[in-house]
Amino acid sequence: MAEMLRILLLEDSTIDAELIEAQLDSLDEAFAVKRVATRAAYQAALADDIFDVILSDFSLPDFDGMAALELAVASAPYAPFIFVSGVLGEDAAIEAFRKGATDYVLKPRLARLPAAVTRALNEARGRAESRRIEQQKDFLVRELSHRVKNNLAVVLSLIRRTGRSCRSVAEFEEKLLARISALADAHELLFEGNWDETELLSVFQRAVRPHNKDLARFDIGRHDLVRLDPKTALSIGMVFNELVTNASKYGALANEQGRISIAWVVDKTNLGRSVRLSWAEHGGPTIEAPGDEGFGTRLIKANIEYELGGQASLHYPPEGFRAEIDLPIPESEAVRSASA
Repeated sequence: MAEMLRILLLEDSTIDAELIEAQLDSLDEAFAVKRVATRAAYQAALADDIFDVILSDFSLPDFDGMAALELAVASAPYAPFIFVSGVLGEDAAIEAFRKGATDYVLKPRLARLPAAVTRALNEARGRAESRRIEQQKDFLVRELSHRVKNNLAVVLSLIRRTGRSCRSVAEFEEKLLARISALADAHELLFEGNWDETELLSVFQRAVRPHNKDLARFDIGRHDLVRLDPKTALSIGMVFNELVTNASKYGALANEQGRISIAWVVDKTNLGRSVRLSWAEHGGPTIEAPGDEGFGTRLIKANIEYELGGQASLHYPPEGFRAEIDLPIPESEAVRSASA
């Protein structure tokens, strides 16, 4: 249902006001008229309400139409202002347009009023739409600039930290390309969803498919439907990439027999909702705990613990690597449960 048109009428003559409202009855839109006759009432109306169009007499008892126009331009700059006057000379009309008036209608020709109001409203709505589009464009440019800046900071961090843990240029190139590719894949997934929320399952599938295209080596257990905001999706995508890359080199995906079990469950506690994600490798080569904490481990913990406020526990039993991740989420993001 369309909103009612709000019209402010500044007119001291009751008879003229009735004639003006009678002409407005032919408008195609429903409307409500607030009539005022004094400067004080006019100023109060502008301060207390929002109007779609302002109609004003030119000659008023305690101030003139030009003063009314100046007050309207200051208080309601986007509302069309139309003079409805008995006499409006050419010089006065030119001055009125220069100061911001939209149109004028002579009282002997009130039949023009509905068309003048309709035209003024259409032009005002067109300008409002242009402003909305411009504001949206400005917002998108600022948002893009912010995201590019953040992404460049992430890439610089990846370059610095990857270099510290590599023994050769070839190893550095391989690890860096893999991590930047993972970041690009996560961005592509978000772009496909118009940078809106995305499902945790989709983030997982996009991250691991380069290493196991049909996911045949994964046993996907219970996986509650969880929608992630862009920041969380990017961080989780990087974590999945580190896990599957490690599994491909040293763990369950390093031979033909190994498998990975993964599941995540929405858990409700006194502190709110969280996702409890488990990653368990088995059937791969015997593993040993690393002597020191590598960048991959630090990246996982940094994304989960520092970026997202969760917890990550990594374990290295001989039979296969395991990870348990607890990730807090807003209640609206946990929707329902699903099973494989």
